[in-house]
Amino acid sequence: MQEQSYAKHAKFVPMFHFVLGGIIMLSLIGSFVNLWQSWGDHERLYSASLIVAMAVALFLLFAFTRSFAMGVQDRAIRAEENLRHFALTGKRLDPRLTIKQIVGLRFASDAEFVELARKAAEEAMPQDTIKKSVKNWRADHDRV
Repeated sequence: MQEQSYAKHAKFVPMFHFVLGGIIMLSLIGSFVNLWQSWGDHERLYSASLIVAMAVALFLLFAFTRSFAMGVQDRAIRAEENLRHFALTGKRLDPRLTIKQIVGLRFASDAEFVELARKAAEEAMPQDTIKKSVKNWRADHDRV
């Protein structure tokens, strides 16, 4: 597997993000063009409206599929990082940490995790700053 770092840790699935996303966007645009062209023709207006509704539904399905998977992943990361913090310190993570901060902390090695978690909570560090603060990157190849 390719080594991860701050510069190269985002995960893209080209067939999902670019090919399927592009097809759905073109379908959405094309359906609106078809609806516009069918506006004066009452025989075509109903089917053109249904095509728009289906294209919008497909676009929403595409967006929600990704957001639901990310939400579940964030919950799993919160549980994993809470367990890791408990194993290292005997205490749970600071409740001031947001889910985005915890997601950023998952890349920190055990040696720097506890101190970085404390600093993130006290200074309300944004996720990107937390990731940039990681010195020894801990790769996560299992995310969706």
